[in-house]
Order: sequence, then structure tokens, then C-alpha cells
Amino acid sequence: MSISDEDIAFVTDHFSEAGPISTRKMFGGLAIYADGTIFALLMGSGNLMLKAKGDLAQALQDEGCTQITYNTKSKTPTAMPYWTLPDAAMDDHELACGWARRSLLQNS
Repeated sequence: MSISDEDIAFVTDHFSEAGPISTRKMFGGLAIYADGTIFALLMGSGNLMLKAKGDLAQALQDEGCTQITYNTKSKTPTAMPYWTLPDAAMDDHELACGWARRSLLQNS
């Protein structure tokens, strides 16, 4: 799946209360920024991922979210600091912005 103008419009609107949203296509997906700080990715697969570590990562895991991993050249699984957005936040603009603000606080 390639990132469409509709995808960009969706994430820009969905996270609009988290700050001035900008995006940048990269690696077949979309990096999502608020006020210049990256806090989420829209993967080419369509998964919306939130940048998280520590307590926020634990809260996302408690919500049933999964962390993105990939295999290195030596086939070693490596975890990235990005987690799926909770299902409820995919349909709830305010809930999504709340998670985004938590990510931004952690990553600013």
C-alpha cells in the first residue's frame, strides 16, 4: 500500500489537537510530527504506530498494542520504539490526541 493524499488528510485531522501536524513520506510510510517532533508513523501496511518507551510503552502494551520489530541482516529480531495505536483510538479523535500528547511529552 502506498500512502495517499487521503491517508495524509486522515492523520493530519485525527491528531490535529496534538499540535501543528506535519508529515513526511519515508521508507514507504509516513512520519507524523507535531510542532516538529516525530510521534507517530503510518506504515505502508496501514498500521498507525505511536512512538513510546517506558511507562507509555507499558500502558500501550496493557491496552493490547504490539511493538514493531524487524530482523537485522543476521536475522536477530530487533524492537523499535513504535507501538500500534489502541483500536479505540483509531475511531476516537480525542482519545488518539491524548495518546499523541503523551508521546510528545515523552519525546520532546
